[in-house]
Amino acid sequence: MAKELTQEELSERVAILKRFRSLLEQQRNKFQEYLMVLENQEGKIEIEDGDAIVAHAELENQIVKNLASLQKVIVPMQGMYKAISSGVPVAENSTVESLQLDLANLQKKVLAQNERNRILLQSQMVKIKNQIGNLNLHNPYRGHSSVYAEKAAVGSVIEFNA
Repeated sequence: MAKELTQEELSERVAILKRFRSLLEQQRNKFQEYLMVLENQEGKIEIEDGDAIVAHAELENQIVKNLASLQKVIVPMQGMYKAISSGVPVAENSTVESLQLDLANLQKKVLAQNERNRILLQSQMVKIKNQIGNLNLHNPYRGHSSVYAEKAAVGSVIEFNA
C-alpha cells in the first residue's frame, strides 16, 4: 500500500525537481556554448589563425571549469531526484529525462568535435614542422660561419695616453 504524500512533501519534491531541471538546462546551455566554441575553433585551425586558436582555447578552458563546477551540484541533485522521482508528476519526470537524453547527445557531439580539432591541430603542427625543416634546407647561409663569429686576435689591454 503506497503512502499518501502530504502537500509539504509534494511541494518539496517538486522544488527539488525544478532545481534539478534548471541545473540540467544550465548544463545543456554550457555544452551548446562549448560545441559552438569548438566548431569556431576548427575554422581558425584550418586558416592557421594562432591568436584566435589561443583565445578559443582559453574560452574553452573557462567553459570546462564552469561545467565541472556545475557537475558538482548536479550529482547530488540527481541522487535526490532519483530518491523522490516516484512521487513527482509524470510530465515533470519526462522533461528531466528528455533533458538528460539531450545532454548525452550534446556530450557525444562535443567529444567528436574535440577529437576532430585535436586531429586537425596535430596535422597542422606536422605541416608547420615540415615548413620549418624546409626553411633550413633553403637557407643560403647554412653551413657558412658568420664573419662575426670567426676567432680573431683581440687585444686584452687598452692603453690611454693623456
